[in-house]
Amino acid sequence: MRKRISKTQTSTSSNKTNFQKNNKFASKSDPFALKIEQTVNKFTPPKETFAQDETRLNKFISNAGVCSRRQADEYIKAGYVTVNDAVVLEMGYKVKPKDIVKFKKKKVQNEKKVYVLLNKPKGYLTTTSDDRERKTVMDLVSTVKDVRLYPVGRLDRNSTGIILLTNDGELAQKLSHPSGEVTKVYQVELDKKLEMKDLHAIREGVLLEDGKANVDQADYTLPRGDDRVVGVELHSGKNRIVRRIFEHLGYEVVKLDRVLYAGLTKKNLPRGKWRFLTEKEIVFLKYFISNKKEKKA
Repeated sequence: MRKRISKTQTSTSSNKTNFQKNNKFASKSDPFALKIEQTVNKFTPPKETFAQDETRLNKFISNAGVCSRRQADEYIKAGYVTVNDAVVLEMGYKVKPKDIVKFKKKKVQNEKKVYVLLNKPKGYLTTTSDDRERKTVMDLVSTVKDVRLYPVGRLDRNSTGIILLTNDGELAQKLSHPSGEVTKVYQVELDKKLEMKDLHAIREGVLLEDGKANVDQADYTLPRGDDRVVGVELHSGKNRIVRRIFEHLGYEVVKLDRVLYAGLTKKNLPRGKWRFLTEKEIVFLKYFISNKKEKKA
């Protein structure tokens, strides 16, 4: 059995999420959120982190839809690009947020990045559209105007819980890639009590048809009372991995709720509602992604 971490620890990845319910802060519907929520709230990145707001000039021009990065390099060499009305010929020059960039004397402006956290209800697809005209998560964020959002990662139609939507393609790609090692925590309700031997099997890793399914931690929710409800923390991005683990052991997943994703929780966010990320949450996401692994944050 894996050792539980103490309440004083605050790391979000290599340390295991404590599934114990904190009566003062946590609700029955979200018993795992407190520890990592506190980590995000207390997070203060090094001062040099804010230099990440600087963007390479060729990337800035490419992101604005002017041309590819390679073409942008050629235009920079040719003197077509100015920053604050000064011609820049330097390869690798970094643009600051308040800099004014012009290409052939016309101002170049990137689309404002938007980050939305949604508590997805059951019955919605995690996609931008559906040829069978079924409901998608985009229907729930339709009031976010003048920006084209994309869901990050997957959450199957019958599952509920938090999902991130953004127009920041670079961040979305890094979060979705296995190297990002994004922590996800699920609350699972089964059709029958989970046997202790099966709980141990899950902790050790269940061998599925596409390889071993490893979890960071699995435990009954506390205080004990209904052993059909289990908490699972993992980093795997395999399709339907949580459902497949329990199905392999002979259980049916009645409810599957994602209560945490990359340090973001659904606390105080009702089902079917959304909110914009706070500035601190955005910095937190960008910081640990830039360092590849959450545990470095």
